[in-house]
Amino acid sequence: MNLSCLFRRSLAALAIAAPLSQAADQLTLRVGDQNYYNVRASVEASGVLEGAPYKVDWKHFQSAAPVAEGLEAGALDLGFLGDSGFIFLAAKGAPVKLIGVSRQNPDTIALLVHKDSPARTIEDLKGKKVAYWPGAWSQQLTLRALEKAGLPSDYVEFVKLMPIDAAAAFPQGSIDAFPVWEPYISQQIVFSEAKPIITARDLMPGLSSIAANANSIEPKREAIADFLGRLQKARAWVEANKETYADLWAKKANLDQTVSRHWIGQANMTVGPVDEQAARDYQETADFLVQTGALPKAFDTSGIVDTSFSQAFRN
Repeated sequence: MNLSCLFRRSLAALAIAAPLSQAADQLTLRVGDQNYYNVRASVEASGVLEGAPYKVDWKHFQSAAPVAEGLEAGALDLGFLGDSGFIFLAAKGAPVKLIGVSRQNPDTIALLVHKDSPARTIEDLKGKKVAYWPGAWSQQLTLRALEKAGLPSDYVEFVKLMPIDAAAAFPQGSIDAFPVWEPYISQQIVFSEAKPIITARDLMPGLSSIAANANSIEPKREAIADFLGRLQKARAWVEANKETYADLWAKKANLDQTVSRHWIGQANMTVGPVDEQAARDYQETADFLVQTGALPKAFDTSGIVDTSFSQAFRN
């Protein structure tokens, strides 16, 4: 074989190897998602990741706890979880930062009673069994409602239950009231005709956290910023295509279509930067968690806020 032939074969081999090498070296964002946030579903349905110069490795979880664990261990670069779940994580010294927030209709956090319950206000629940999970929105909502009404925290009988267990107990009558979020709310309304008597409106911020592992921020800053901008576009697409998206989400999450349409139809989820109001809300929530004993000591949230991604949301 002559040198010319060898040269041509070498070029051909390089042409094949180069894209494989580039693909192997392509940056990957590891993102933790939950049903409530349906981030992956909204991103994929809207097609906003097309042409992204990085890969996204999605990790799906049923609750905030494993998302928090993944962020703390460095197994996730980004994760979506509630305000209190994020505050608990940061307060114990995990290397995390709040880089954005998700807002939704406050009525998607609500306290439900049975369809035939005479209860109309928090005052009507004296001595009644109310589900809760420590530090979660369920506890916050009930305690804030009691506080606003000037009632003591022991006015109701709190029953410690994970949301999935409370969802099973509620229709059986094992608990009298079920403070929770979506899609549990829509499931209970559609299948059990449950009634919301209290929502987060005017009671609590109900913000959700876009959290980052602090050690991922600088090495993956450009990709994270780009992803946040695309996520904002995905949320806008959902708002413009609610029924189409709700039906897609029902199939993907194995939800009843009626449940999905009820939820997505009123969710109004948006994402944005950690603005001054959001920063104040996080501190207020941290103070509330200390007040209730869920956090052992005061926690200054200013050190966990990262506003350097604010420009990523200005599309």
